[in-house]
Amino acid sequence: MRLVFAGTPEFARIAFDALRAAGHDIALVMTQPDRPAGRGLKLSPSPVKQAALDAGIPVAQPRSLRLDGRYPDEAAEARALLEQVAPDVMVVAAYGLILPQWVLDLPRLGCLNIHASLLPRWRGAAPIQRAIEAGDSQTGVTIMQMDQGLDTGDMLLERVVPILGDTNAAQLHDALALAGGEAIVEALAALAQGGLTPIKQPEAGVIYAAKLDKAEAALDCTQSAELLERRVRAFNPVPGASIRLPGLSDPVKVWRAQALASSTSGEPGSVLRADASGIDIATGNGVLRLLELQKAGGKRQPVDVFVRGWQPA
Repeated sequence: MRLVFAGTPEFARIAFDALRAAGHDIALVMTQPDRPAGRGLKLSPSPVKQAALDAGIPVAQPRSLRLDGRYPDEAAEARALLEQVAPDVMVVAAYGLILPQWVLDLPRLGCLNIHASLLPRWRGAAPIQRAIEAGDSQTGVTIMQMDQGLDTGDMLLERVVPILGDTNAAQLHDALALAGGEAIVEALAALAQGGLTPIKQPEAGVIYAAKLDKAEAALDCTQSAELLERRVRAFNPVPGASIRLPGLSDPVKVWRAQALASSTSGEPGSVLRADASGIDIATGNGVLRLLELQKAGGKRQPVDVFVRGWQPA
């Protein structure tokens, strides 16, 4: 098929590569404007833009697609490009811009979105992290026919991905990205043969995955150890869970932890023991054992290394 691909981060880049490998004609790539990155804060292309440039595919980076918005000239230019390309389908994966109705109507077969959850559960911005935080045993990807709602369009195809007890957000992201690439290739093959049946999302089971907030990084030790352990995994690598330890002025990042069912009592947040096997923190229910940490400005360290350089007050 003749495609326009709209996406920005690594999750989308995986799907872009899968579509190219499957032989689709990607005539145009749309991605977010370059952003400052690295210590020098130099403008850097998104993973999708870099992949498109490497493949010699034209790239458009409008700041908005609303013809009546803040950047009408950029939106009008994007519209002219899309009309010139005349795509069969626009494939969207973590693009970062809202698609107005004129975009949804322009491709011959509409716009398909690769969403990283089993809809209608975890519509919205952070489905990967929220699934881990909630303790879900599985998630997946949904190929969805886009409409103007927030992840409300008809479902076309799903792929289930398990969430294991030690899976963090980075690992689940990679598994879902691969599943998304496979699913969109399968969906387009079926669509070309008229073999996809749209299924309306049920009203029951709708949950929204709120955007991650940096304020959530601080672990609230009045909560249960099980929830805190899931949050450590959900916020790895971004925003990174953090905790305050005695003897250190700055919060410490926690990259790996274990929830222990323990009757040991203590003020939530207090250190119960600390040695090479872990730092045990009292919580509202159970004990959270810290296993991998990072001081401000330092490197990640396994707990046996961390405790050797830590002098609690």
